[in-house]
Amino acid sequence: MKTKFTLLMLLCLICSSRVLSQNSKNVMSESYYNIWNEQVQNKINAEIEKNRKSDAVLKFENLPVGSQIKVEQISHDFLFGGNIFLFGDCGSSEKNKKYEDTFGNLFNAATVPFYWKTLEPVRGKPRYEAGSSYEYRRPPTDPVVEFCESKGINMNGHAIIYGQPQWGPPIWMPDNRKEMEPYFEDHIRDLAERYKGRVQRWDVVNEPTDQANRGLMPDDYTYKSFLWAMKYFPDSVFLNINDSDMHWGMTLYRRYLEIVRNLIDRGIRIDQVGLQMHIFNPEESKKIANGADILTPGKIYERLDLMSDAGKPLHVSEVTVSAPDDSEAGKQIQAEITKNLYRLWFSYPNVMGITWWNVVDGGAAPGEPSFSGIYDKELKPKPVYHLLEELINKEWKTKTTLKASKDGVIRFRGFKGRYLVSWKDKSGKMIQREFDLLKDGDGFEVY
Repeated sequence: MKTKFTLLMLLCLICSSRVLSQNSKNVMSESYYNIWNEQVQNKINAEIEKNRKSDAVLKFENLPVGSQIKVEQISHDFLFGGNIFLFGDCGSSEKNKKYEDTFGNLFNAATVPFYWKTLEPVRGKPRYEAGSSYEYRRPPTDPVVEFCESKGINMNGHAIIYGQPQWGPPIWMPDNRKEMEPYFEDHIRDLAERYKGRVQRWDVVNEPTDQANRGLMPDDYTYKSFLWAMKYFPDSVFLNINDSDMHWGMTLYRRYLEIVRNLIDRGIRIDQVGLQMHIFNPEESKKIANGADILTPGKIYERLDLMSDAGKPLHVSEVTVSAPDDSEAGKQIQAEITKNLYRLWFSYPNVMGITWWNVVDGGAAPGEPSFSGIYDKELKPKPVYHLLEELINKEWKTKTTLKASKDGVIRFRGFKGRYLVSWKDKSGKMIQREFDLLKDGDGFEVY
């Protein structure tokens, strides 16, 4: 029974993948499919089956043989997210509602903007509360956190400390490395005290590798920032580092790994390591569709394998897939590139989540592409939205009806997450029970 069910699920995965590809056959070159070939797809399918599912065991006493037991996955353990930088700023109440509904209906995680320069433009007057001064892509943080809490959305605070001058420390910061340090510590303490454990994850330091393009910062600021975060945040909060791009050469990737390992060796708690992937140039998407040697499976595996040597879970933390243009063919190219990247990342054992960066076309930072959203500018879903909906809410969610066996033991293999199980007892009363399937053997017993 278990073997038949597993084979059936594998067949469904393959068939679904073929359906998702049908609309893209006319826009992607044969060279592209030679790169993302059947052997690669079979490996991804097998790794998804192995790494993203577990065997559940449900035990029922005195349940008549043949009784129907409905099993439905209601949430993912894996985090599928997007940045929530346009919260309340989509142009109308209708559009704002549609944007908000994306978090919960599609995404179970959100990256909340905490960039210090715009969070506290005036010293001592942070923009936490509703009604604070307006900043594009930087909504006041309290309403965003409250919204995410109301919908059970896992949050990533991004980013506490960032050395890039455009987004980094506020303009009122002293022009002296030593004098800056108390302000850095106070800022970290203030965030920890205000949000306590409400924000589940924090990018403590963002992009520390490229120091040549950073502004004036305290000496050894990455190490010190993590020390202060460890001091003030509760142990339940994940402290993360975020850097890199999957376009990087391996030399720069090894430098990032060296930074992470050095921090860990010095006693720093790093819970997750962020890896980015931005296709900012629309022309690059065209090249990929034409079979260019860019972001190929081999190159992505090489970088995931290297960063896994840090011994920490990996978060694909910022994903931009620009469409080549606003044409239907361009949108299909965006969806097809996204499909293969998401499937590979989801299959990789050490990846714990994937976060799409700019959810709406035209909602990016200056210099970033206009066609990189999952919605167009009117909040109409693009093919890439439907692609993610198909993967996240259908292909990668388990829903099945099983029948009670003679020994009262029900077994199934499903995607990791929370489940709702429904059945009728001997009197005909409907019973429901929830459980978390995270490892083999998880389930419940009913007496």
